[in-house]
Amino acid sequence: MSEKVIVVASTNEGKIREFKEMLEPRGYTVKSLKDFNDMPEIEENGTSFAENAVIKADAVTKRYGIMAVSDDSGLEIDAFDRRPGIHSARWLGHDTPYTEKNRIILEKMQGIENRTCRYVCAIAVTRKDREPVVFEDTVECLIADHPAGENGFGYDPIMYYEPYGKTMAEMTKDEKNGISHRGKAVRRLEEWLNHEDQ
Repeated sequence: MSEKVIVVASTNEGKIREFKEMLEPRGYTVKSLKDFNDMPEIEENGTSFAENAVIKADAVTKRYGIMAVSDDSGLEIDAFDRRPGIHSARWLGHDTPYTEKNRIILEKMQGIENRTCRYVCAIAVTRKDREPVVFEDTVECLIADHPAGENGFGYDPIMYYEPYGKTMAEMTKDEKNGISHRGKAVRRLEEWLNHEDQ
């Protein structure tokens, strides 16, 4: 990979920052969709996290002929037939605050014994004239009885991780990165980059 520019196919500040922290020490110049004014909106019409991640990254690679990376992630609740799944961000409305989404989930879960759920993350890397590469991972949790914790974001306050006896929102950044779906997928991406950079 002689080309050392990589585009994160996202406008999410937190996501962009995480990828910059990981890739810039390797000598990559990290750009994001915020750096391109002429990128049309990307329609995520895939049927899986992996498909949506590839769609987002591939749209950037096709338009600019450059290496791109994208992640698609979300929550699967077994009692809800694995919903919200790939619709996690826009479930119950894109502008609905997560405090409200979490409240509704806890309400719907009342009296349900099966509280198993998981976060899923798929990271796709696309390059010109090459097949996409996808790294996918999960973290198994339980839906908590009530929200707890101020850290993290999204569904973290109701994602109870049994081995630590706390929700994802109660964890330190290092604790969360060590076990999270995105943390594990990113480490697989890092291993791949190590191999590719040789």
